[in-house]
Parts: sequence; structure tokens; C-alpha cells
Amino acid sequence: MQNLSPRLAVAADAPEQTNAGHPAWLRLKDAVEALRPLQSKDGSIDLSAVQRHTVDPLLDVVLAAVEELAPLFPHDAAYLTAVGTDLRKWAETGYREPDFLDSLMAFQPAAQREDGLEHLVVFPMYTQNGNPDRNLEAVLLRVVWPDWLAELERTRFDNPMFVPITFTDFTAGYDTNSAVLFPETVAVRKAPERFTWGGIFCDREAARFRAVTERAVDLLGLDIPADAASLLQDQQRAQQTFVLWDLVHDRTHSHGDLPFDPFMIKQRSPFWMYGLEELRCDLTAFKEAVRLEAEGYDQGRDVQYAILFDRMFRFPVSGDRVRNYDGLGGQLLFAYLHKHDALRWRDNRLSIDWERVADVTNALCGEIETLYRDGIDRPKTAHWIAAYQLVSRYLTPHPASTWAKGPDALPLDITDGKALNKALCDAVLPDEFPLSMFFEALSKKLSGVIAATTGITGAGIQGVAA
Repeated sequence: MQNLSPRLAVAADAPEQTNAGHPAWLRLKDAVEALRPLQSKDGSIDLSAVQRHTVDPLLDVVLAAVEELAPLFPHDAAYLTAVGTDLRKWAETGYREPDFLDSLMAFQPAAQREDGLEHLVVFPMYTQNGNPDRNLEAVLLRVVWPDWLAELERTRFDNPMFVPITFTDFTAGYDTNSAVLFPETVAVRKAPERFTWGGIFCDREAARFRAVTERAVDLLGLDIPADAASLLQDQQRAQQTFVLWDLVHDRTHSHGDLPFDPFMIKQRSPFWMYGLEELRCDLTAFKEAVRLEAEGYDQGRDVQYAILFDRMFRFPVSGDRVRNYDGLGGQLLFAYLHKHDALRWRDNRLSIDWERVADVTNALCGEIETLYRDGIDRPKTAHWIAAYQLVSRYLTPHPASTWAKGPDALPLDITDGKALNKALCDAVLPDEFPLSMFFEALSKKLSGVIAATTGITGAGIQGVAA
């Protein structure tokens, strides 16, 4: 099959014209940045502490800037009109907790996935892995929807809600580690019955991946294939890699043998359940990438490299250790490959058996799929225990763990189901599966470059210090 991603042409393209330098955008950014510190955690502004004559002029600047910019985004006309209405309603309430449900419902980027299409987004929202408060944010972003990806989505990996995007410019909530734009983060009076889109910033994912992986490869003395090395040097190619990875990962949450709500919405579960779900989705993307490579898609090989390196090097040592389910998945992948001799750490150098690594990684995917399939016939408690046993076959639990002592140590005599679930979750240690000595050492050496990737975009990759 013909390679559908002409990388040299993509990499050689001139920078796209954007609206980041537009005077109205700059005024909008400045006004939003001045408003954000005045807001409480829920997005409201306490007018007993802040004078209204301070707030109103800032909101007027935001409104005027949005109105001036709106003609540049005719595809977002209904949304930007609704944003103005919601901003005015917020002011009319005396800046109580904002409600942008009407504008949220008017914003439908998944209905117009067009490569290079730019959007202006203004919402009171928190940013996942970024700012936990629902502050006003303004973002300029661009859709990434190349023909080859559109064809794969249409014929193979149907995912009508998936919107890959890149940053053009943003306010402070995105000068963080957040790499997503999700509608559920927006301040609204009630949650919609269903969400119809989700945006993932592939440029930040790709830039962060390149910076951390390059440093890890150097630190660990890892010999990597030439095509993997060239992937680390090419931001555009890495972005194409992540849009494919994200496309398959995202849809996998709703595909396969699922014994429970795949997103575990409004549930409390031991954090390894979330870790296994995220890892299952990544390993499904890996398995599909192996198939795509066999069919002639260069992107398939790149996705395999990205999943292996990002999962094994960045995920385990990013964030804190409290219920770090993505970190757990990365630890599990590394340990599984190590225990099956697909990678070795000897003489202070890491080596990977590139002939075997795909088969062994797919075998781990198979073990998790079997866990899920068997879980359909299990009660929840038994499924949680079986999942714990799978993880603890490859990762050593904390010495003080109650769960590691086996079912007899758990409060299984509680008859009320809700109370039992709470007691079982309460018995989980914040760091149930601590880092191995290998990852403890790696964490110290990678902490600088990981910290430096905060707020990174594709344009900022050169600014990251190793």
C-alpha cells in the first residue's frame, strides 16, 4: 500500500498564517489574563471583594475583541454569538458562577473536521492536568485532519467525536501540562446528556514526547533504529504519529469486551482499574499499528515507537505518585517487557530486542483483554481482585499493602455493596505500586526535561533544555 503521509512535503511546508498577532486577539488575551485572578475556584467573582468598576471594563474588552475577531471564523459564527450572550448573562448575574451551556452546545468542531481550520475558543473552564479552577480561558487552535487520517477514520477507525488540534496561542490555563480541550471541563448549569466532541493537542504531545524521549535514550545508552531516531527529529511527523495513536486509543474506550462503563464515570474504583483501561487502549493502538505497518503505512511503525517510548520513559516518572494510573501503566509495560526478556538493563545500558518487542507487547494486550472478557462473568469485587493479581504478577506492591495480603485481608464481610466498594478503595495505598529502583533513578535524571516541557507547543520544541 502506498504511504499516505508524504513526510518531506509536510515537514517542508511554510509556517501557516494565524491570527495570533491580530490586535483584537492580543487585547482579548490581556483582558482574560486580568480577569482570571479575580475569579474564585468555581469561576465566580466576589463583588464584595472586587469592585465592579474593575471587572466590567475588562469584560467589555473581551466582548469587543470576540466581536471583532468573529468575522475571521465564519464557521464558528453561531458559537461566537452565543459566547457573547453568555458573557453578558454572566455580568447580569453579578458574576456568580458562570453558565456557558448555550455556547458550549453551539460549539461543534467535530462537525467540521477540516485540515488547518482555525477556531477561537472562549470558555470558563478548568484545564485537565493544568489549572483545576474554572477560570476564563481563550485559545486559538487549528484542526489537524490530513486526508490519510480522514480515510482511516471513515473506513476503519470510526470516531466521529475525535478532533485532533494544535495550539496557535492560549491564556495561562494552557501554559501547563494540559494537552486536551474537553467539553466536560466547561462551567455549565447542567451537564449535557452527551458530549459530541473532544479535542487533543497533538503538537504538545509530540513536542513533549520528542524532548523527553531524546533525553531518556541518551541517558540510558539505548540504541534505537534509524527511523525511530528520525522520528524524534521531526515535529510534523511526530504530530502525525500522535493523531493516529489518539484516534485509535480514544475509540477503544467504547470497543471490545467491556465488563464495566469504560470511562468509569461517577464511579470510584481502585486506581489500577483506570491504569489498565488506559493501557488497554494504548496497547490496542499498538496492535493496530503493527497491522498498519504490515499494510505499508509508515505511520504504523511510528505509533509503535511513540507508545513504547512515551509509556516507558515519560509516563512512570511524570506527576506525583498519588493514584498515578498512567504512571502505573507505563511501569507495567516496562516490567512486562523486562520479565519476558524483550528489554534488558545491564551494565548501565538499556537494550531492546527490536525483533521481539512487538510480539511481547501484543501479548500483554492479550492478557488485559482476557481479564476484561472474564470480567463480564465476575462480580465487581472479584474483578478488582483479579486485576490486582494481574498487575502484581509484574509489579511489586508496597510492603504495607493490605491488598497484597490477599482477599482474606480485605473487608469482604461488608454486605452493603456501596459501603464495600468504599472500604475496598480506602484500603488502597496512595502509591500502591511504588517505582522500582530503575525508575527512581530515571525520575531524578529526567525531572528537569519533564519540568521544562510545561506549556510546550510544536513551535517551542527548540526551547526545551535537556
